[in-house]
Amino acid sequence: MITPHSIAVLGLGRMGGAIATRLAAQGRDVVGWTRSGRTADTVKTTGDPDEAVARAGLVVLALFDGAACRQVLDRVHGSLRADTIVLNTSTIAPTEAAELARRLGPAYVHAPLLGSVPAAAAGALEILAAADRGTLGRVRPVLETLGTVRPLGDAATAAALKLIANNSLTGAVLALRDSLRQADALGLPRDQVLDILELGQLGGLVARKRPFLLGEPVAATTQFTIGALAKDMALLAAASDLPLHSATGLALTAAGAEADVAVAATVPAVEEAVLEPLRAYVRGHATGDPAHFRGAFLPTARIEGIRDGAFVSWHLDEYCALFPGRPAPDEEARTRRIDSADVHGTVATATMTLSHGADTFTDVFLLIRADSGWRIANKAYHRHLRPWEPGTTAVDARHYSRCHHRSGSGKRSHRGGEEP
Repeated sequence: MITPHSIAVLGLGRMGGAIATRLAAQGRDVVGWTRSGRTADTVKTTGDPDEAVARAGLVVLALFDGAACRQVLDRVHGSLRADTIVLNTSTIAPTEAAELARRLGPAYVHAPLLGSVPAAAAGALEILAAADRGTLGRVRPVLETLGTVRPLGDAATAAALKLIANNSLTGAVLALRDSLRQADALGLPRDQVLDILELGQLGGLVARKRPFLLGEPVAATTQFTIGALAKDMALLAAASDLPLHSATGLALTAAGAEADVAVAATVPAVEEAVLEPLRAYVRGHATGDPAHFRGAFLPTARIEGIRDGAFVSWHLDEYCALFPGRPAPDEEARTRRIDSADVHGTVATATMTLSHGADTFTDVFLLIRADSGWRIANKAYHRHLRPWEPGTTAVDARHYSRCHHRSGSGKRSHRGGEEP
């Protein structure tokens, strides 16, 4: 096992500092080093990483990303003893973790951590440890000082599971943001809203982050930043090669990269100017007046979708010609809502649901911010099939829908603002 007087912690940020402090408090002789030159009051520090690792049997990496891990290991490689174990707690990509494991062999332990600074201080972290069995046995006493060890088969799996765990945190932050935005729109007092949210599935997050959610960051210490979580989500999206909305949603927040992740939940809703062309589009349907569409869309816009099994693409004049300037007879029963709007600098995307009589439409918009303000550049839509009676097959329903759209009194028209 690792002797009590042999630990170097490289990286004394929030988590690295907490790890070093916890180990020192448990009787370990710890020396710390950080690239920023930051010192820690609770542990010995040095300005020379080679000095830190030269006598260490265990080197703990607590760094921001994979590039930092490679740079630091390259710098100290010549000073590592033959029997030194490298324990990497950093959140990095699965491919980066696998490469470090290949490079260092049995001397490498990949051990990302679940939990934040308070958990580290209390020795209550969950540690996803991937290592050679003998190596893990040597470092287990040190790891158990920090929390509960959960052995895993390989470094890439440990790194991937850490990213998945952080994705769940991202989802909670974004869900909380949506709840607060809706509550603000309804004029509900923030204190009262947080009291109720603490009773539900977001309760733990709300309880821990309440000062930030009330706009009182001075009363709380940042433990995990928006920038760090956005980095992790970008790593996950790249590793999985699947779309991950949260990676963009966090990275583009106006709260700032160094703010606590909870601050991302307090960012105001999308600016009114982005929503105005969407609302003009709604007014066009509500009144049947094409002038509203001309104000909402760029003159070059296209409106596209699948109609009766065939692709259609209208330019704006063709689309406006479908509306005669008066509401549909059943306008009072129709509903429209903006489901999402996401801004990316000078472009934005949005989705909307329209319930028009027996039909429901999903509209997807691309918006551009031009000199005259935000306008819709293009729209694509999907028309959902009409519901059918119980006992009718899907084939029967599709046949009914086609016939209903094409013949008799059920023929679809665009009078009164009917969606194409």
